[in-house]
Amino acid sequence: MYYQYYSTWKQHIQQFFQIFSKPGAEIFFQMTIGWVLCTTRRTVTGIFSFVDPLEKRSHDAYHRFFPDGRWLLGSMWKLLAEILVQRFCPKGIITLSMDDTLFHHSGRKVSGAGYWRDAVRSTHTKVVHAWGLNLLATALQIQTPWGGEPLALPINMRLHRKKEDTLIELATNSIKEICQWFPQRHIRLVADGFFATLSGYELGSVTIISRIRRDATLYELPPKGKSKKRGRPRLRGKKLAKLGKIAEKVKDWRKVKFCQRGKEVKKLVYSFVAIWYSVTHKPVRIVICRDPEGKEKDDYFFTTDINMQPQEVLACYADRWAIEDTFKNVKQLLGAQQPQTYKGQGPERAAGFGLWLYSMVWLRYLTKKPDEQIFFVRPWYQHKTTPSFADAVADLRRELWIERIKYMFGNSAVHDEKFKFLLEALASAA
Repeated sequence: MYYQYYSTWKQHIQQFFQIFSKPGAEIFFQMTIGWVLCTTRRTVTGIFSFVDPLEKRSHDAYHRFFPDGRWLLGSMWKLLAEILVQRFCPKGIITLSMDDTLFHHSGRKVSGAGYWRDAVRSTHTKVVHAWGLNLLATALQIQTPWGGEPLALPINMRLHRKKEDTLIELATNSIKEICQWFPQRHIRLVADGFFATLSGYELGSVTIISRIRRDATLYELPPKGKSKKRGRPRLRGKKLAKLGKIAEKVKDWRKVKFCQRGKEVKKLVYSFVAIWYSVTHKPVRIVICRDPEGKEKDDYFFTTDINMQPQEVLACYADRWAIEDTFKNVKQLLGAQQPQTYKGQGPERAAGFGLWLYSMVWLRYLTKKPDEQIFFVRPWYQHKTTPSFADAVADLRRELWIERIKYMFGNSAVHDEKFKFLLEALASAA
């Protein structure tokens, strides 16, 4: 079949063939192609029509791939993490971001699904719940060659089920698993305020960076030296004022510059070390951030690494937004919510497959030579200077369609002028 002619994409995908049986690896490879090329909803039936239009293999083989296939999603994540870390951060600190997201699904009998808070549609005054899969994703943060906002490439995922492990327990297990994959590396984990309590868990060589509540109860560090009183030494010093009160009384603000999602910004900071006793008995560095122009409200952050510079803490947390863009692209451009698989491991595997595919599409695009990283500037977006995920997936579609046309009509076909317009239309179709 024509899939045997796909070259560069297969070079990346075949690294995962070891996880599958020989027939399973073939179906897996075809599923990646069909998922990327599919211009309809990414149901298995929709994908199948792009993978095997002549129906040389029974469609049941594709329908069984997610719920009944003999492969492990955890093994796929481990191998992906090793490939990405080796490629993008072979040494130094590994920076990760973590967040949960809701994959909407229809149907009452979807394994692992439930009613969860929909963060996109909820507001401060109204909470909206929706039916679907609550996924906890951990992503590798990398800086792109063209600068700008970093990328968050998923390297691990957990499915949050009702009446089972909480999100914090799943987050702890996910971090510990990644630490086992890279035992000699130091890890920075950036997450929103919900995951701030992770700082109280024993996670090895992991630094937590997150928000802290402005009404958090903080204490000074315990006094040094031996106490004259009997009993165990003190674990905390005097109680401090609330962060809002501290910010009001600060006089010695320090102006710093840092990169916030690809742009250099200036902020006023005040930093100190304290004990957040209700969460962790270890000292943390508190960073209060203020807008010099007074247009934005003060922000409050903390890190378990008390030696980090305040501007570094702010830059790391600002980069966390990349994982939100990842969720948006996976849902809108890859249609990861659309596969209609309901039983057993099917829903979890299909959702994980969509996140995994996002990382692989970016991996292929970033490993190309700079002059080959093509993206087009549309008439309605003249100021665009850097590629987006839409460009990366369009570039992959372009390659896959060229190979398919070569197989069907020969080498000369792709150089014909009438095919160029067709290729660009197919590359943009999703």
